[in-house]
Amino acid sequence: MADNHGNTPAAWTGISIGLLGFVIGSVGLMLSPVSYLVFWIGVVVTLIGLAAYLILPRLASDSH
Repeated sequence: MADNHGNTPAAWTGISIGLLGFVIGSVGLMLSPVSYLVFWIGVVVTLIGLAAYLILPRLASDSH
């Protein structure tokens, strides 16, 4: 395991975007009536966060 495991800008970016997606999706489910559009927007944002978490470390390692 790397010394900087979870402490890279790529990890912070991916997790922050994922957390934002969860918050958006949760708000969509708490609205009355439930807003599935807002929920699915949250799901898409969460998936973008996952993609960022997986792709950004590879881009950073290519630049060195």
